Amino acid sequence: MATFTAIRNKKQTAGAMLGVLSYVVQDKKTILDGAWLVTGSNCVPRSSYLEMMTTKQRFKKTDGRQFYHFVQSFSEDDDLTPQEVNAIGLELAQRAFPGYEVVIATHIDTNRLHNHLVVNSVSCENGKKLHQNRDALLTHRQLNDEICVAHGLRVLEEPEKYTKKKRMKPGEYQAGLRADSWKLDLIQAINEALEYATDQESFIENMEYEGYELTRTDTRGHITFTCPNGRKCRDSSLHDETFLKENLEALFAYRQAVGFRPGSVEPDDGWMGELADNLIQLGRSMERIDDLPPLPAPPTWTDSKQRRREALKKLAIGQKLSGDQQWAQTM
Repeated sequence: MATFTAIRNKKQTAGAMLGVLSYVVQDKKTILDGAWLVTGSNCVPRSSYLEMMTTKQRFKKTDGRQFYHFVQSFSEDDDLTPQEVNAIGLELAQRAFPGYEVVIATHIDTNRLHNHLVVNSVSCENGKKLHQNRDALLTHRQLNDEICVAHGLRVLEEPEKYTKKKRMKPGEYQAGLRADSWKLDLIQAINEALEYATDQESFIENMEYEGYELTRTDTRGHITFTCPNGRKCRDSSLHDETFLKENLEALFAYRQAVGFRPGSVEPDDGWMGELADNLIQLGRSMERIDDLPPLPAPPTWTDSKQRRREALKKLAIGQKLSGDQQWAQTM
């Protein structure tokens, strides 16, 4: 049983398209036994970005929407190999988007095999701009079901009738996956996004690549995650304090201070464990330096978050923490 979902990529620039392409073809997610599970329809995957941009420039359509991003996800019960999943994705791309450049990347790093399809918004054959809406998505899903049936796979039951006033919502479409642990998938998606996030903005982008939306404001004390299946979950319900809003802010502040390298594997003790250990080591190393500059006068603290920010800044420039800033060494 395979589902077909559109990913909302709010940022539509050439750079955003390159970011999505780079994300979906990562070796960690797409290489199995030395085989790269990435194929292209009307393009060569390794040069797909240049080919897509050349197409836009050739037909003078470089503005507006740059690309579309879809995910075709399979159930564990389908008993498919990654190669078969990629072949099904390629067949869908060729039939759903004829004349358009499409990269099909099969991800093998989660409990469910799934394909990412990144589609150029301009046809390489006639320069026609691709426009997608709810009706187009419904057509793609019906085609996806047709292909799955041809390969002997189960499909979701169709609703009795479609009308213009009553369409199947994304949440209803995904209801066929009730047996899947959506919360565990969310936790895994967050951890993977953190591997490549140097700051809050890149973290949000990485989550959006996998179909998740984040709702956060400076006035709210929490983050709400919206999953591809429509379910919502607060950070406090994920059973890991790492994902709390204030802890993520502290983690990103630390990464900015020390120059975090994207692609780092999550430590055994978790991201916050790494943060605590490194802050302790940094603090101790600073204690052994004799020529430290004198500490400035204690600032006036406004709130706990401001204290954390100031403490991280001090550590980054080699200063010791004062007594009321020892939180960093005991996190």
